[in-house]
Amino acid sequence: MQASQIAISFSQFLDILGQNPFLAIVMVLIMGTIFVNGATDAANAIAEPVGTRSIGVNEAIAMSVVCNFVGLVGMTFITTAVADTMSVMVDFGGDAHAALIALAAATVGIVAWGLVAWAFGIPTSESHALIAGLTGGALAVSGGLGGVNVAEWMKVVYGLVLSTVLGYAAGWLLARIIPLACRHADRRRANDLFGRMQVLGAAGVALMHGAQDGEKFMSTAMMAVVLSTGRTSMEGIQFPLWIMVLCAGVMALGTAVGGKKIIKTVGMNMVRLDKYQGFSASLSATVSLLIATLTGLPVSTTHTKTAAIMGAGAAENVRSVNWSIARDMVLTWVFTFPGCGLIGYLLARLFLLWF
Repeated sequence: MQASQIAISFSQFLDILGQNPFLAIVMVLIMGTIFVNGATDAANAIAEPVGTRSIGVNEAIAMSVVCNFVGLVGMTFITTAVADTMSVMVDFGGDAHAALIALAAATVGIVAWGLVAWAFGIPTSESHALIAGLTGGALAVSGGLGGVNVAEWMKVVYGLVLSTVLGYAAGWLLARIIPLACRHADRRRANDLFGRMQVLGAAGVALMHGAQDGEKFMSTAMMAVVLSTGRTSMEGIQFPLWIMVLCAGVMALGTAVGGKKIIKTVGMNMVRLDKYQGFSASLSATVSLLIATLTGLPVSTTHTKTAAIMGAGAAENVRSVNWSIARDMVLTWVFTFPGCGLIGYLLARLFLLWF
């Protein structure tokens, strides 16, 4: 069988689960990270139209659930570039059992980090927490930098720059251009139009969140299954529909259960936006995320959308942005890589001793 044809059906997954009970623990942990991602990152993607009252909270959450599912499944059939990057970013070595233990340790740290940030209403990047935790776990197993594929890991840095700079700049630019282009339009009609367009823009961000974050976590879940078969490489592994549905469903549940807190922080507290500014932020974030996804850059949806919101808000008045909340977010992002990386490393070392 050619490498490109390797697939694991749901029935095969159940058989693997029965033969390796530890996989059940790891899958629960990974689903926990996806749940937290749904409560934080997915909620952030739809926050600003709620803040401008273009859509209700419950309606926005329902829209997010549908769009995240469609985004993950649809983009996976188009390209798995982001998932492929994640699958080769770290090397857990040739011992599949030790690799699975390290993966479990990394996910424990990710869930803990995400829950703390959620408790304070700060939309931390679960994507970066995932990358940092996996890197820490790989370093623990390999005992050195040999566990990191530097060339692939650098895509995270490129994505970080893209998400922050392009998101902010595009949000700022659009929010400056639109008032000039619509200066002779009827204000009420224009406001109604941009309210509807803002909702469509938020749907676009939710689609791209499913494509970006969904592929990252789907790749991690598939990695756990593959390691349980004794393989240590993801080369040639296909992503079956059942894993897409599972990941998208858990993400949707996270948004439905915990999304309101993050929506309030980003959509209502961080910056007060007019509807055209909200549309500017959503469109900017959607385009930035699409570029990153098609080029295989694992970026943070939270970074991209929040940067776009701040850019759109600052275009009219820099003081309209609550920079204290923005500062708290940036500090959380800054500490995510070393924090989750260290937690993943220490827990992996501990788990390897226990198991």
